[in-house]
Amino acid sequence: MASAKTGTAAVEYDSVGNDYLERRKLKKGVAGWVLLASLGVSYVISGDYAGWNFGLAAGGFGGMLIATCLMGLMYTCMVLSLAEMSSSMPSAGGGYSFARRAMGPWGGYLTGAAILLEYAIAPAAIAVFIGGYVNELVGLDGPWVYAAFYAIFVGIHLWGAGEALKIMMCITALAVVAIIVFIVGLIPHFSADRLFDIAVSSDAAGASTFLPEGYLGIWSALPFAMWLFLAVEGVPLAAEEADDPARDMPRGIITAMVILLIFAACVLLLAPGAAGAEAMKDHAAPLVGALQAVYGESSWAAGFVNLVGLAGLIASFFSIIYGYSRQVFALSRAGYLPRSLSVTNSRKVPFMALIVPGIIGFLLSLTGEGDLMITMAVFGATLSYALMTLSHILLRRREPDLERPYRTPGGTLTSGIAFVLAIVAFLSTFVVSLEAALWSGVFYLAMIAWFGLYSRHHLVAQAPEEEFEAIARAERELG
Repeated sequence: MASAKTGTAAVEYDSVGNDYLERRKLKKGVAGWVLLASLGVSYVISGDYAGWNFGLAAGGFGGMLIATCLMGLMYTCMVLSLAEMSSSMPSAGGGYSFARRAMGPWGGYLTGAAILLEYAIAPAAIAVFIGGYVNELVGLDGPWVYAAFYAIFVGIHLWGAGEALKIMMCITALAVVAIIVFIVGLIPHFSADRLFDIAVSSDAAGASTFLPEGYLGIWSALPFAMWLFLAVEGVPLAAEEADDPARDMPRGIITAMVILLIFAACVLLLAPGAAGAEAMKDHAAPLVGALQAVYGESSWAAGFVNLVGLAGLIASFFSIIYGYSRQVFALSRAGYLPRSLSVTNSRKVPFMALIVPGIIGFLLSLTGEGDLMITMAVFGATLSYALMTLSHILLRRREPDLERPYRTPGGTLTSGIAFVLAIVAFLSTFVVSLEAALWSGVFYLAMIAWFGLYSRHHLVAQAPEEEFEAIARAERELG
């Protein structure tokens, strides 16, 4: 066993056999940039169907509009930063691997644990929402529905990454068609007056028709604005399975972000602009509700979007399962999590990294607290965004000669904007739900304790994310 120092915290590496990495290989070349772009949209698209509209209740249309512009700017800047890092350091660890290189094992693990908090909890919340949708369609809900969806979609992922990503793209395409139907159907019925029909609060500072909940409403709407983009940062988790990461990762994640920005603008303007912000602010299915308000409850457009809306939820559920499995795989392969979780099967799929978090997610879904779990996921997401964008800044300064097939426009100014906005968004989770923030903190501290007390003494030097440290250490010794 060798010992190494990173900053002020000691880590130790266990020696492993030659076959260690052979038993932990993913299948390369299964995803081009189109599939990667589809993956990025798939991660997020359920947020277009539901959840974002609660920001109207929190801040009115004006508050939600400003919050969406701020979060759209944050995600765009972060995506441009991730495009650079994923093209130069393609790894299944995604943000964790970038932070590991920039800030050492502790920084890497803190980032990976935050991402895992987001990606492990979000599918459980979506499973609850799927249950509600299925109940509306066929009258079934509860544990059996959650279990069935986990079993089916974890099973598809066990079939193989290439097959799963193609099925995912088809489901996402169906959800996109429904959004296009929504957009085309409501453009002729848009009225700006309906955007501002929420009653103005009498005791909120800065309250007006534009900001009915005052300035604080902008702050409160930030987490809901994030639902329009949440999880697009998961595209780099597919880097080891991409055809040509240097070319495909930037194309895929940037294309996905452009599509998501267009969808965000359309749903935010058209749903309240056609049906009224007051009617949409707490609607369980705002896209369907807006179409029903215009065309009637029995209209084919509302019925189509209602039926296909389930595909949007399924797309995000399906893709985030993929995301959590790759994050668990990378952390496990390097020894940060139990190593058995990273073993791959004959199809080069990390089966335990799919199954174990799936079981945990199913158990969480039994609480039925979908909204609470989404806010907990936002807690982990914003924390990881701050750490990932900080990693971009540090790598630009410390490793200016690192090969970068794609370079972020604006450099560290771009990632700096994302960093500041991520901190603001992180703090807003305490405003929206102190309970969710505190529960998130408990889970996050438990993961930190695992690393501090055990896994930092059992890292794997041969893991891709750790290899550069071994090279740098050897160079120091030679020097």
